Formats: sequence, structure tokens, C-alpha cells
Amino acid sequence: MKALVLSSGGVDSTTCLAMAIDALGSDNVSALSIWYGQKHKKELDSAKAIANYYGIPHYELDLTQVMSYSNSSLLSSSTESIDHRTYGEQIAETGSVSTYVPFRNGLILSMAASLALSLYPEEEVSIYIGAHADDAAGNAYPDCRPDFNHHMNEAIYIGSYNKVRLYAPLNDMNKSQVIQEGLRLQVPYHLTWSCYEGGSTPCHTCGTCRDREQAFTDNGMVDPLLQ
Repeated sequence: MKALVLSSGGVDSTTCLAMAIDALGSDNVSALSIWYGQKHKKELDSAKAIANYYGIPHYELDLTQVMSYSNSSLLSSSTESIDHRTYGEQIAETGSVSTYVPFRNGLILSMAASLALSLYPEEEVSIYIGAHADDAAGNAYPDCRPDFNHHMNEAIYIGSYNKVRLYAPLNDMNKSQVIQEGLRLQVPYHLTWSCYEGGSTPCHTCGTCRDREQAFTDNGMVDPLLQ
């Protein structure tokens, strides 16, 4: 069994990577990062550093052209600023969050399935995705929901001669539980990056900064990026 782990350089995907390596061994695990026109490349730099830390292959693919038509605030082409309210506050007002990128995970998973078949044509492969319960809560990111991942798994499995499956081991965990599992696995969280603004230090107020810092607090720790 091989694993291809979607790696954004953040807490969730890096925890997934550690879980895959713990289950299968580093010789059977590769990481995949996607450039889709983000406002900064800091997260991809983190993903590379994390792959180097674990000594595994790291692949990069580009979705920029497809996403260039979106005005998601997460994209460099956007005219919108990143909303620094909580996800709950944003959903209450508009029904969505400003950092949702249209069907991003669907596209990324399709690319990952194709790459998995190309890298490992004779083997079974699990694609790991770090979607967790807080991402899906309130339908903030609908392409992180368990039912979305269930149906994507079915499509990928059918379309890959029954060789590739989707695995979302964090889907029933909240962010604090993700950190708890990562601490058990000694994840190098000091190498990760989550902030949407991509500055020299985290902004502390965007949705992902808020969730990340609270999750470390819930585990009796200070976020290593704040030390």
C-alpha cells in the first residue's frame, strides 16, 4: 500500500502526513502540494520543509489558470481582502466564508488521483486529505464535509480500476483533537504555516490563526510559531 498525502504545509495536512508515515513507513509515502494562485507561497515553502524533514518525495502541481476566474479572497487575483471575522460570524451574515475557493478540493483530489495512478500504476494507493470537523462545521467549506469525501472516494475508486481510495482520517476530529494526535506522533509543528496573510509572523486574527492558536491552548501548549 502507498499513500499520497495532500500537503498544504499547515497543521492538519502535516498531521495527516505523520499518520500516513506512522501507518505505512516513510518509504511508502509521498506528499503533494498544489499552487492555485494563493496570495502567498509561504505555505508551500512549509510543505517542502516538512517533506524534507521526513525524507519523502514532494510533488507540486498548478491549478492557477482554473482559479484565476474566482474572486475568493484567498487568491492573489482577488479584489477582496481576507475577512478577519470568525467563520461563524461570516456564515451568519453571508452563508459562506470569504476564503472558500470554488470546488478547490474536488479539483485537487482529481489531480491527486491521476498522479497516484501515474506514480504507482501497479499498486493500491490511499490519498490522504486533512479535512477536519471544524472545516465542515456550519458548511463553511462544503468540500471538506464527510459526505463530500465519501462520494469523492467512490468516484476515485471507480475511476481508478479500484486501485485508489480517498482517506480523510481527521473528518470526525476537531482542531484540538487533530493537534492532540499530532503531538502523540511528534509532528514538527514548528515547520508548519497556517495564516492566510503569509507575513513574517502570524496575524492572529484570520479564521485559521484563531482556530490554530486555540487548538494549541486546548492542549495546554503555546503555538510553536508564537514562541
